[in-house]
Amino acid sequence: IVAEGKHGRVYLPPNADHIKAAQSARPAWQPEERLPDDPHNIRGTLYGLKTFGDLFTDRQLTALTTFSDILPEVRRKIELAASHLPDDPRMLRDGGTGATAYAEAVSVYLALNIDKYAAHNSSGCWWQSNAEKIAQTFGRQALAMNWDFAESNPFCNSTANWTSHTNWIVKSITNFRTNASSQITQQDAQTIRLPQNTVIVTDPPYYDNINYADISDFFYVWMKRNLKGIYPDMFHTLSTPKAEELVATPSRHGGRDAAGEFFMGGMKQTLKNMAAQHPSEFPATIFYAFKQSEVAKDGIFSRGWSTFLEAVIASGWAITGTWPLRTERTGRMNANATNSLASSVVLVCRKRPADAPVITRAEFLRDLKRTIPPALSAFRNANISPTDLPQAAIGQGMALCSRYTAVLEADDTPMSVVSALQFINHEIDAHNEGMHDEFDAPTRFALRWYAQFGYEQGDFGFADTMARAQGISVDAITRERVIIARAGKVALTQRDALGEAPDLQKCPAWMACQYLINAYEEGGEREAARTIKRMGGEQAGNVNALAYAMHGHCEKRKDAHEAVFYNGLVGVWTDLVVEAARLPDEQQMTMQIKEV
Repeated sequence: IVAEGKHGRVYLPPNADHIKAAQSARPAWQPEERLPDDPHNIRGTLYGLKTFGDLFTDRQLTALTTFSDILPEVRRKIELAASHLPDDPRMLRDGGTGATAYAEAVSVYLALNIDKYAAHNSSGCWWQSNAEKIAQTFGRQALAMNWDFAESNPFCNSTANWTSHTNWIVKSITNFRTNASSQITQQDAQTIRLPQNTVIVTDPPYYDNINYADISDFFYVWMKRNLKGIYPDMFHTLSTPKAEELVATPSRHGGRDAAGEFFMGGMKQTLKNMAAQHPSEFPATIFYAFKQSEVAKDGIFSRGWSTFLEAVIASGWAITGTWPLRTERTGRMNANATNSLASSVVLVCRKRPADAPVITRAEFLRDLKRTIPPALSAFRNANISPTDLPQAAIGQGMALCSRYTAVLEADDTPMSVVSALQFINHEIDAHNEGMHDEFDAPTRFALRWYAQFGYEQGDFGFADTMARAQGISVDAITRERVIIARAGKVALTQRDALGEAPDLQKCPAWMACQYLINAYEEGGEREAARTIKRMGGEQAGNVNALAYAMHGHCEKRKDAHEAVFYNGLVGVWTDLVVEAARLPDEQQMTMQIKEV
């Protein structure tokens, strides 16, 4: 048991009374809907959990069903208290504005609160030891199997209690803006008829990553119990519809290939329907998030990404740009565990003219060489993180590809999206390799050495050949402390063995970058800003470019641990530069001290 002590939380073993109290709970009801047999998103079925009721202990079910059971009584009391409202007997679903509709509206919020409490009071919750609090069921879009889980007390004053959830809803309602109107409908995106001049902003499902319908049943089973009387048409099914959901789920469609065809056909029809109704004066924006394991394995050639792009282009859209937006909360479960994307990618699309021309592959490649380098420079100047840069950059290439009716290969067949992505990626790599020539010789050596060996040792002879190719010697690179050479072996100097900082304006950019990473890791943004101040503007620009280059090498080596440092450095770069600009010049400070 975790309890409040005089100086913080205390952890106590349960006594016999505590155990008896837990085991005496007898819920009057529990969800009997079966868990979907999908180990990809729902792991409990592998360990004998069969129904949604199995995801809760008896004590958790007793608390949840008690809140549910008293909801109708609460609604009656609210209706009596709201008798001063207009005499309108219509219900909420019919547009009522009287006491009945008001009481139902409050009941909806309370029902949502019960769902929120369920997410914080199931066997999927876990104890977040660093923050000493309960973490909710959905740390990611799946129902995980937790062998050791935490159970909340709804009537305490700590995390996951009933009152705190209620207060969040109150805060949300308080900040609603009521001077605008909106309309929400539930329709099939493949056949929906949109109002005239509708501008589309959409976040479609990602290929096979998340089975939203399966997971949403966790909430649906409680919503149905609490809201069926208010919205009977919305909760008339045992569980959420599954067959029509536009995701590539092999278990629903008889295999991976059939699931992919189902997704492709449905997405093409959806996007074609949208394009036919979208006004040509405005762009449409489509949010897209990547499945991390697939990106790590296949890069921008991932099946989900290329399939979706193919559907967009085949539906009559021309992609005019791809931009990353910071949509992912940094505190999420896997934010620090993997080198995950910081953003969702937004495709900016316009309808392709019906008379768009056809070009050859040679013309497409010439356009790529002319377009990609300035685009990459612009993205770096905009401080887009290295993790997000490839997805942002391919937008420029796909804009070239999708503006035409077709890009023809040598045999007059249309170029596939996968082939276009390969050409775009090759051009990005070529540009990044060309940037290496702009660094000083020790830094060029360090980049190429890391690409070959990482921080492992290599033979002196190989290092000597590589150094001569950069117009420098191994001894000179060693004097700069970039490498350590001994007993016929060479290795990059580890960051924790760099020693005292040199003149950061004159040392190799590689060393300045490593000292900056150390400063940021040990002293935070303030110390990193001081380090940038000591570098000066020119060297700081070199370090920023080096962070992008190194992140690319880390990705190719699948060195996620090292990549985090460079991605994180670019992520806070603007803040560091602004902070550095506010700091006084150290030479000026020294002169002022001497004068005093």
